Amino acid sequence: MKVLLIEDEEKLCELMRKGLEEEGYEVDIASDGKTGLDLLSTKTYDIVLLDLMIPEIDGLEVLRLMRKKGIETPVLIITAKTSKEDVVKGLDLGSDDYLTKPFSFEELLARMRALLRRSKMRDSRIVEYKELKLDPYARKLIVQSKEVELTEKEFMILEYMLKNKEKPLTRDEIATYVWGVKMGSTNIVDVYVNFLRKKMDPLTKKRYIHTIRGLGYVLKDED
Repeated sequence: MKVLLIEDEEKLCELMRKGLEEEGYEVDIASDGKTGLDLLSTKTYDIVLLDLMIPEIDGLEVLRLMRKKGIETPVLIITAKTSKEDVVKGLDLGSDDYLTKPFSFEELLARMRALLRRSKMRDSRIVEYKELKLDPYARKLIVQSKEVELTEKEFMILEYMLKNKEKPLTRDEIATYVWGVKMGSTNIVDVYVNFLRKKMDPLTKKRYIHTIRGLGYVLKDED
């Protein structure tokens, strides 16, 4: 497994490199955001460990540029920042999980294993329900001959709903599947469901995503 660690604390880097290599990981280190992006553009990694407070290009911008370039490598944010705003920004930009400093090495390994499992288990088959067809290769929603491209988060929300069709889903369940953590009192799930509805509505006269007041959402063929 190849790991890219983007972190500017030299002592922490060496400790993490030593520990990860002892666990069988191959580790590259970038001490600033620009170097990290350069490595991501030329090499393939199984997971990225990303600090937010790094020189040249900060961690959130590195994450934004990664996803803009189509680099879908799982990202675990490692940060001393603890505000919910920073966490939400990171998750919204495409990170898969976060870990707040200081942390135990055992917890780091557990979070990495979880992300790597989820990455390997991502289903590549077309998912269908009634007139809806979700194509994971093109990341498109197709209704008969009409289609629309989805962002990664929109795709994952619809994928989760289709796999749990006609089953009520809480906002926490959706957030855990898409972002890897519960989102608490934030409305990020509602925001993305609204984005998704706006893309789906022109494709079909039916409304498939229904709100369950006080709980979350359900995908079903019902007016």
